Amino acid sequence: MAADDAPLDDKAKRMRDLLSSFYAPDPSTSTNSSPKFTSLDAINASSFDADQYMNLLVQRSNLEGLLQRHVEMAAEIKNLDTDLQMLVYENYNKFISATDTIKRMNSNIVGMETNMEQLLEKIKTVQSRSDGVNTSLFEKREHIEKLHRTRTLLRKVQFIYDLPARLGKCIKSEAYADAVRFYNGAMPIFKAYGDSSFQDCKRASEEAIAIIIKNLQGMLFSDSESIQARAEAAVLLKQLDFPVDSLKVKLLEKLEQSLGDLQLKNYDISGALMGSNDPSKQENVPESVSITAHEASVLEFVEAIRAYQVIFPDSETQLIKLARDLVTKNFETAEQYGKKWIHSADLLGVLRIIWADVLMMDEALPEALLSEFSLEAAQITLKNYAASTFSHLLHNISDALTKVNTGQKEGMEEYSLHVALEASKKAVLQGSIDVLLDFRQLLDDELGLLVKLRDLTIDWVQEGFQDFFRALHDQFLLLSGRHNSCGQDQSLMEGTLGDKVLAGLVLVLAHLSVFVEQTAIPRITEEIAASFSGGSVRGYENRTAFVPGEICRIFRSAGDKLLHHYINMRTQRISVLLRKRFTAPNWVKHKEPREVHMFVDLFLQELEAVENEVKQILPQGINRKHHRTGSNGSTNSSRSNPLRDDKLSRSNTQRARSQLLETHLAKLFKQKVEIFTKVEYTQESVLSTIVKLSLKSLQEFVRLQTFNRSGFQQIQLDIQFLRTPLKEAVEDEAAIDFLLDEVIVAASDRCLDPNPLEPPILDKLIQAKLAKTKEQSPKSP
Repeated sequence: MAADDAPLDDKAKRMRDLLSSFYAPDPSTSTNSSPKFTSLDAINASSFDADQYMNLLVQRSNLEGLLQRHVEMAAEIKNLDTDLQMLVYENYNKFISATDTIKRMNSNIVGMETNMEQLLEKIKTVQSRSDGVNTSLFEKREHIEKLHRTRTLLRKVQFIYDLPARLGKCIKSEAYADAVRFYNGAMPIFKAYGDSSFQDCKRASEEAIAIIIKNLQGMLFSDSESIQARAEAAVLLKQLDFPVDSLKVKLLEKLEQSLGDLQLKNYDISGALMGSNDPSKQENVPESVSITAHEASVLEFVEAIRAYQVIFPDSETQLIKLARDLVTKNFETAEQYGKKWIHSADLLGVLRIIWADVLMMDEALPEALLSEFSLEAAQITLKNYAASTFSHLLHNISDALTKVNTGQKEGMEEYSLHVALEASKKAVLQGSIDVLLDFRQLLDDELGLLVKLRDLTIDWVQEGFQDFFRALHDQFLLLSGRHNSCGQDQSLMEGTLGDKVLAGLVLVLAHLSVFVEQTAIPRITEEIAASFSGGSVRGYENRTAFVPGEICRIFRSAGDKLLHHYINMRTQRISVLLRKRFTAPNWVKHKEPREVHMFVDLFLQELEAVENEVKQILPQGINRKHHRTGSNGSTNSSRSNPLRDDKLSRSNTQRARSQLLETHLAKLFKQKVEIFTKVEYTQESVLSTIVKLSLKSLQEFVRLQTFNRSGFQQIQLDIQFLRTPLKEAVEDEAAIDFLLDEVIVAASDRCLDPNPLEPPILDKLIQAKLAKTKEQSPKSP
């Protein structure tokens, strides 16, 4: 019974250990723990002592705790039994399947031993018969092998005797590769028997090989031979144990000199483009490429690189340098070509040629990393192309504006301001759209080089337009003569700008600035948003993106400045005329007026020129009558004071002057006129502003002079004649009447005897002037 109980205890112990190892939270700690440190939580340890656990539990717990612990342990035991039962159920099917498999294996193996014995007997029978055949044919086989060795030896001997003649034929036909192969095949025999049996053959063969070596050296350093032929010659010399390494420097120099024929030239780019516009050649180059001479030369160069790698295993550094130099020079040629005014399709053709060359060389020399190296060179080329494109666009716009200035100076009708304005608008808008289309073609192309630079190209386009419009703004200021006057006083020297820049050009620039702000920038912004969004590869901190709001603000300010500059130029020209009029005569000794002075005709001619210019450039405004406000405007400057009234009442001589002043003062107090308003981009606004400024200048020149009665009457006559044409030219009749009256008041203030002309005399002189003008008008050109 003891013997039967021992295995059962071992089995129970093994099962308990398995369950303990499965449920124990930390077997390592439970294994190493000592019984004396047994705690209430050590029930899952392998060294668990039940008696010690019970004693410890009784010592630490009361009756209620023991009952609670009993309930918990009973629940745990039940859970363990349930888990064990589920584990057995889950593996029951697997146990049944394994049992069935073992039964099938037993049934299949039962008849296998008999079959194996039969197979062994058959193998022994075949082996005995094979031994018999080998024994019977052994002697014949030995004889046949001996005859075969003899035949082979005789062939080698015959080949050695025929070798000098073979080498001679190879020299005549220049089949040096075959000659080297024949000679290297005979070298083992010459080394073994060259000093005895085959002495004459060896000597004749060496003489032939010496001639071959000499010819190969000539091919190696011949400029007429191709790179591939020279590389093959070097390989053959190396096979003949010729010291080729000593020729390494010269061979690499020859290879470097050949790069000049491989470089793209400006004069043959167009011819090369015809064979490179096929999109199928953009990514991979076929093995048999013979379309253009350039492609053939590059293939030859690639073959030479492969041959040099075989001949000179340590020449990798020099070959990498040569390949990169070729790529760099080709990109430099493309950069020079891109500086011309070319379309992106032409630049694409050049880039395809270069990229095809790079892929071919990269396959033969992957250590050079030519693809990554080409990206850096392509960045410079494309960036310079973008800068050159925007530079040409700016140059075209400047040419259109410069032709206006030159054409007006030479009196050429075909360069009217309207034609110039339309040409400039087209140059700005259509030129910008064409630039976007060109760069869009670069973005849409699937050339591997351009795909990697797509985001950078978007950045360059946006930066280019931002810099272009800033440069265009500076160019406008330069053409208008304001490049040195920004931030300074606008009262420039008289006649200085007029000699350099025509006022009509300044007016064109002002209106063109408005066109850029209101039409060109929104259209370009739409195109950029549609086709050139994204980019920002370098980060926003290193990028100057296209900011339409900033450009619009710049050109809005430029338009206002240029419009005021045009008004100043025209006003200064009239001021020069007025100064000459009032500084030339002696007004104190002026004679009685006989007719309207000729300066009135010149003044009206200047206004007619202004009217002609603004009609070509500016639109008509909304007709509006003059409005009066409660502001003082410019009316306070000529109002009288009590001292003047006292002076006017002192003498009978000054009584007429007093009456004239009282009339004008009554008119001033009757209504307050707003003289100067904001200048708008309309014909009426610009013309009115120039007339008002001119009349104010006339008033100031009058105040600087002293008049006698005749001089005052001459001013009265001239002003009265100007009243009608100025009112017809300017809609603000109230302001014109006011300013003309101001001139007469100023003249009366500066007159020694302000006795005006009688109305009949005044009308008679004006009618005479009108009749004279009417007679001269048909004769005028």
